[in-house]
Amino acid sequence: MIQRIQSIYLLIVIFLSIGATFFFKLWVVADNEVFVFDLLSKELILYKLVPVSFIISALLAFIAIFRFNDRQQQFVLGRIIILINLFLLGILIYLSLNIPGEIFSEKGIGMFIPSIVILFAVLANKAIRKDENLVKSVDRLR
Repeated sequence: MIQRIQSIYLLIVIFLSIGATFFFKLWVVADNEVFVFDLLSKELILYKLVPVSFIISALLAFIAIFRFNDRQQQFVLGRIIILINLFLLGILIYLSLNIPGEIFSEKGIGMFIPSIVILFAVLANKAIRKDENLVKSVDRLR
């Protein structure tokens, strides 16, 4: 059921996770803009975890949208999305603090995308829990 509010929140999570990879820069070092998919060309595995985490987050949100029949599983997928983005936020903070040429670097809006994704995933989980409580209350009346 796409018309539920948690589905809209999860769609926003998908658009932010995918949009961050293409449109928002993570940081700028000496007039070199670094986007998420640029990190795949780095040799360090920590750099490669960033785009993979964004993609996994978007895929899990996509799966959660279509698991509307099983609200418990949808809720668990929302929690996993939150954990992945907390992990991603930690990696991005660590990488931004260890950028070579840090004096001439500036952080981009892409650094804050995991925080916004966490916010919308929490809102989706809150709406899922509200639906679950509503269904349980109706079952008690039968």
